Amino acid sequence: MNFGERLRQVRTDKGLTQPQCAQMAGIEQSYLSKLENGKSVPSAEMFSTILAGIGMDEKTFLADVDREVLETTLRHIPAVSQFTTQVAVAQVNHGKRWLFGSAACWVLGFAMMLAANDGIFFSQWRYHYDSPGVIRAGEADNIFSTHREIVTLRQAAKVITDEEASRELADFESTRARPVSAEWPESRGAAYAEAADGGHRRFQLVRTEYVKAPGNVILNYLGGVVLFSGFVGLFIEWRLRRLKSKR
Repeated sequence: MNFGERLRQVRTDKGLTQPQCAQMAGIEQSYLSKLENGKSVPSAEMFSTILAGIGMDEKTFLADVDREVLETTLRHIPAVSQFTTQVAVAQVNHGKRWLFGSAACWVLGFAMMLAANDGIFFSQWRYHYDSPGVIRAGEADNIFSTHREIVTLRQAAKVITDEEASRELADFESTRARPVSAEWPESRGAAYAEAADGGHRRFQLVRTEYVKAPGNVILNYLGGVVLFSGFVGLFIEWRLRRLKSKR
């Protein structure tokens, strides 16, 4: 809207007749009528006088006046020039905030997707370990892999008989062999020990398996949403800027 239309709107909103408004502004009713009908444009001094008379600040009054009118018909008024400059600066700052916000979304979204892909927060590997049984105090950690060889050597050296060797091997297999498996989301090395009743267990890494952790799936999805929202924010800022430029 132009100056006259805005002036008429303000007068109507305040419930004033033209004579009442003219009296408050200290101007002739005929001059007020010309202003409202767009047949006259106020000088800088008259502009300030009218606004002071109707009790309205310049910023509030000019906020609903078309930008084209501000930059052409009313540009001779210092208060209008100052207002348009402030509006331009505010729009630039507003655009910067949207741009920085969009950039932050791009960085955050990409970082979230990268973290999901690399398994930074949720491991995407499973480490499987096996333990053949409990190793008693004083026994070597490889007792379960070397016991048969030791018995065989003793048998060959005639330290024990064939029958004793067979009985010892059978007894070891039936009473000592207690296989246990363990699975971990993080690596514990090629082997690790864990206390157990009567001694300790030695767990050996047998295989590593890639898994799709639910946490990474969710993180990757959220990262995509955040990344996309950055583009949405940029589009919204562009649309708002276009709408304001058409006012």
